[in-house]
Amino acid sequence: MLAPAPGTSARYATGVAVQTHVPDRVRELRAAGYSPKQIAKTLDLRPAVAARLVRMLAAEDAAAAPEPAVVGCWVSPGWSAHLSVDGPEEWADVPLPEDGMTGLAAVVVARRHRPQRVSVCGYLVDTFCLGVKNTLGPELMNERDLPGFLHTFFTGFEAVGQPLAVPLELGRHLVCGAVDHARRLGFEPAPDFRDTASHLGEWTETSRITFGRDGVPFYVSGPYDNPRTVVRTLERTCGEGNYHYLVGQG
Repeated sequence: MLAPAPGTSARYATGVAVQTHVPDRVRELRAAGYSPKQIAKTLDLRPAVAARLVRMLAAEDAAAAPEPAVVGCWVSPGWSAHLSVDGPEEWADVPLPEDGMTGLAAVVVARRHRPQRVSVCGYLVDTFCLGVKNTLGPELMNERDLPGFLHTFFTGFEAVGQPLAVPLELGRHLVCGAVDHARRLGFEPAPDFRDTASHLGEWTETSRITFGRDGVPFYVSGPYDNPRTVVRTLERTCGEGNYHYLVGQG
């Protein structure tokens, strides 16, 4: 039977206690191509324990692996309308037409998956209030299909212009900063954000973008919102007179 690592319970091999260390012998067998069942048989472990150790090893390897290379990052034109931005020249936006869409921005991040293949995530961001409203991906595709994906994803912004190729840093500050801003107002990002956040890279900063319409939370109701709940939350977190809202009829 596999001996327990120092500082761990001798009962871990029976699955009674939770093992927090992957023994070297398990690492050696896994590197030699052993399956979890083969590891269990070789080391006289319960199959569930061997499977757990293999999952732990896989998680360690994933955490140590370098981030996939960034193929590109794009944002919708006019993304900075009514926002204050303290960023480099590479973050420059385009002028927004008077009747252009404000308060919404779209972001796409593509990372290398394999040669000629990319993994793509998209984000729809409410920059005035709710943060990340929707995400897409990760979508795996041939790199030659990426331009078509971008055209489709940014269709709603065609009246303003083509998507802007920008540094990943801007995409991260825009998306993750909007999430932080929305959380301060009492709103969580779309549930599927957890599946796409890693494409943006690690977020440990304070955004260099000031969100809200001219710095003030401004809620514009969407077709899938519950406006009454949103306004009630803003009343609680911001206080009367410290936010604005526009709710559509019907």
